[in-house]
Parts: sequence; structure tokens; C-alpha cells
Amino acid sequence: MSRLFASVRARATLAATLVVAVALVAAGTAVLLSLRSNLLGEAGTQAERSAREVATELAVGTPYADLSLDVDDRPVQVVDDDGGLVAASEDLERISGTGVDAVKPRPAASPGGEDDDAADDDSGESLEPGEIGGRITVSDGSATIDGDTEDYRFAAVPVKTENRGTLTVYAGAPLSAEHGAVNTALTVMLIGFPLLLAVVAWVTWLVTRRALRPVEGIRREMAAITASEDLARRVPVPGTHDEVARLATTTNETLAALESSVERQRGFVADASHELRSPIASLRTQLEVAAAHPELLDLDGAVADTVRLQRLAADLLLLARLDAGERPADARVDLAALAREAAEGRAGVRVRGDEGVVSAAGSRGQLGRVLANLLDNAERHARSVVEVSVRWDGDTALVAVTDDGEGVPAADRERIFERFVRLDDARSRDDGGAGLGLAIARDVAVRHGGTLTVHDAPAGGALFELRLPGDGPERPGTCDQGLRVVPAARAGVPRWA
Repeated sequence: MSRLFASVRARATLAATLVVAVALVAAGTAVLLSLRSNLLGEAGTQAERSAREVATELAVGTPYADLSLDVDDRPVQVVDDDGGLVAASEDLERISGTGVDAVKPRPAASPGGEDDDAADDDSGESLEPGEIGGRITVSDGSATIDGDTEDYRFAAVPVKTENRGTLTVYAGAPLSAEHGAVNTALTVMLIGFPLLLAVVAWVTWLVTRRALRPVEGIRREMAAITASEDLARRVPVPGTHDEVARLATTTNETLAALESSVERQRGFVADASHELRSPIASLRTQLEVAAAHPELLDLDGAVADTVRLQRLAADLLLLARLDAGERPADARVDLAALAREAAEGRAGVRVRGDEGVVSAAGSRGQLGRVLANLLDNAERHARSVVEVSVRWDGDTALVAVTDDGEGVPAADRERIFERFVRLDDARSRDDGGAGLGLAIARDVAVRHGGTLTVHDAPAGGALFELRLPGDGPERPGTCDQGLRVVPAARAGVPRWA
């Protein structure tokens, strides 16, 4: 049972049935109360009409014996000021609810035996002789007429007569129609409501099953994907254009992103293994030769391979931290000072920056790594000039690195930011990095809420623009930090790190 109600379809069916049940009970109760009220009101109107007919006869002086008391076999009583019964229906055997239990009239008093002018209506109305009171009293009771006992609604109508004082006429209307109608309606509800609830539950079950069928298809396909580990598969998208269809679309987008991430990770691992194999193999070979022939040890080459291996390991570690979502520090970094530090040791690199502080929030070490990578890349491609400018562009801190090399083809301006991507076909590792420099720079820029893009430089070559969110400029101005000329032997090297 617990597994049954763990189903969304079962819970939806139960909830819909309960809601309809509550609504039906509320509506049925309101209908019964309204029906009973209307029927009681109709019975009261009939009782009042019968009482007024008798009161009218009394008002015109009709003797008690000639009153129309047995019309429609309804109980009628005529009571005087003293509460004595002076007239009643002929077959009346028992009565309750009128305040007078007598069913047989007492002997009539002699005319003129009381002061007619002093007699007033007990209801509080001051009536003139021959006048019928307008204040009607209604009560419920029962009566037995000719052996048949029924419930009645009684109406009491006062009337002032010429010589018999103030009389009160009690007339009853049967409530059998009210009881019958209410009981019939109640029976219909007791039979019909469960049937209606069963229909509602059945229809809800079917509709919910149809609505959730695509969800079950998505679940089965996701289970199959999990079992097969085939991220190329996709869940079916229903053509309903509703929430389930959007769920399937989002699921497929998630699967596509996951597949892309896994493929990128696999490619990253493969490329990293490939890049690490070369320096490790070279270093091992040199050590083996040195072990056999110490005089042939290439110490400089071993050191170079070790340094290269160390740098590659550091790059891979930084990328791993970036992929893990490492958040940069929230310190203010002076980008102009950072650019000058990155240019130190690179004799003659020109750094131009605003006289005011151009700063951005982030990690000084990671942003310094971005500038170093951009300068390394520019040096490998420049023919003669590498220039760095730091300035404000609105509220954005802009660092631009320009070289006068061959530039980057438009088709490759996004591809060069991919990991282990270099545009040379030979993939020579003798000069340059492993193709991680620009990828690291782009990832660091994105982690700092900025962008890194490449364009054509105004004077030819490549222009790399690093944009980081800042607080806006304080003081305009520029300063130069020198010019570096890259040796011609390195000009035009077609490799982007």
C-alpha cells in the first residue's frame, strides 16, 4: 500500500477524489439546507393561508359550528383569550406544538359575558373589532387526525371579534412533502456521490497515467543511459509543448552538456598524457645514457626537460583547480603595477597605463599568470614590437596586449582558447608551450567575471583584450615603460600557446 501511494499518479488521484468529495459534501449540505428551508417556508405559507381563512370567517361573525375547519384534513384550533379551545377540526385526536393540547372545544360562554372593549390580543397588537392581526407566529409540532399522525408547521393568526373577544386561530400544514423531498435528495446523494467519486477517481487515474507516460519514458531512458554509460543517447521529447516536454528538453540539454564535459575531460586526459610523455621519455633517456656513459650526460637538456615538465604539471594543476570551481580571492589588484611586474625581465616591453590606479577584484597570482601567458604568446609571434596598455573603458578595466606578428585567422580566434590547441601542423615542442597558456588565461578571466578576446591590431598582428569588472577611473593619464624588440629569428613562428 505504501508503494502504491508513493506513485505520483496514485497521489494525484487520491487528492482529486478528496477535493471532489469535500466539494460534493459541501454542495450537498447546502442543497439539503436550502431545500428544507424552502419547503418549510412553503408549509408555513400554506398554514398561514389556512389560518387567515378561518380568521376571516371569525371576523365577520361566523358561528363556531359553521367554520371551515375540516378543509384538506388539516388540524385547526380556535383559542380564546383565556387559552381555552372554542373550536377545532372534527377528527382531531391529538395535537402538539400550538401551546394548547386540547382537541375538544369547551362549552361556549354566553354572549356579552365579558367586556369586549377590554380584551386585547396577547401578541401585543391593538386590534379593532373585525380586524385580523398581521403578526404571525410559526411553530412546528405534530397532530393525529383520524388515526394518522404527521408532523406539521403551525401558523397562529389573531383576530378581534365583535362579541367573542380576541381569538387565535392555529392552522397546520403537513411537513410530509418536506421530509419526503429531503429524504429523497439525501438518498440520491448517498447513492450518486460515491458513484460520481468513483468516476472522478477513474478518470483522474487515466488522465494522470496519460500525462505521466512521457515521464516514465524519460525515466526508462535515463535508467538505460545510466546502465550503458552511453551519454550520446537522448530521452524522448513529447510533442505536447508542456512542462513535461520542457523537462525532456532540459534533460537532453543536460545530457549534451555532460557528454561534452566528459569528452572534453577525456580529451584533456589524453592530451595531458601525450604532453607529459615527451619530456618524461626524453628525461628518462638522458638519465639512462648518463648512467651508462656519464661523459655523454646532457645536463642542460635534462634541466630544460625538467623545467618543462614542472611547468606543464603546474598548468595542469591550475586547470584542475579552475575546473573544480575554485573562487578567486576578493582582493583589489593594481593591473598597471601587475603588468609592469610581468614585463620585468622582458627587456624593452612597452607598458602604457593610466596614471590613476586601474584595479580589479581577484587573485593577484592568477591575474599575473594571465598577463605572463599573454606576453609569452605575444613574444613568440611578434616581429619587432610587443606592447601592453592598461586603462579604463567605462567602468571596465581593460588590459590590451598587442604584437605586430601575422595575427590570428578569424576562423581560429575561438579555437586558440581551447586546451592543447596549437595552430601549427607539426606540433613541435621545441619552442613554445603545450597549448595551455591561452586556455588558462581565458578560464581565469571568466572566473573573475571578465572576458578575454582576440582581434586584429590596428597596425597588424594580434590584439588580445582582457576586460575585468572594476569601479571606474580616478585619474586619466599614461606612462611608458620602454620598448622591446623581439629577435628576428623568432618572428613569424606559427604557434599559439
